[in-house]
Amino acid sequence: MKNSIFIALLFFLLQSSFAQKRYFTKTGNVSFRAGTAVEDIDGLNKSTTCVFDAGSGDIQFAILIKGFEFKSSLMMEHFNENYMESDKFPKSIFKGKITNIEKINFLKDGTYPVNVKGVLEIHGVKKEVETNGQFKVSGETVIAIAEFEIVLEDYAITIPSLVKDKISKTARIKVNCSNSILK
Repeated sequence: MKNSIFIALLFFLLQSSFAQKRYFTKTGNVSFRAGTAVEDIDGLNKSTTCVFDAGSGDIQFAILIKGFEFKSSLMMEHFNENYMESDKFPKSIFKGKITNIEKINFLKDGTYPVNVKGVLEIHGVKKEVETNGQFKVSGETVIAIAEFEIVLEDYAITIPSLVKDKISKTARIKVNCSNSILK
């Protein structure tokens, strides 16, 4: 009986100490799609910073707007100057929490569904967002995956009537960040 209590206590302590770890990356991928049937508008940023605290469930992303790549340099210029005003609003930031952190076993490789809730700041506007995603645990690496949609107008991004048929009123955002433990 004492041995089983000792083993259970040891397992709890090991899991608790592991769960206090922080994960980090500077090479996360965030992409968006905001095109229509008339034109594809896809941007990809491969230098997203993400920090995740496995103990608290806190998660943060920071994206340099000028880091988005497009199929044409003209599209990138219009994105930065006309829509995102990236000199004035150089970053997009998400600060949130994994609300079901207790469902993830960081000691066992696997894919775990997560619920994410927090504040997304784009173009100087902060809005609460909530979405579902996945954490893929593999050794000491956690891959955060999520997909959600935003309304551009909610973030004060205006679409001139001249190009309204080319640009969607919404953007589909995909997040894929592989985070390793901070050492």
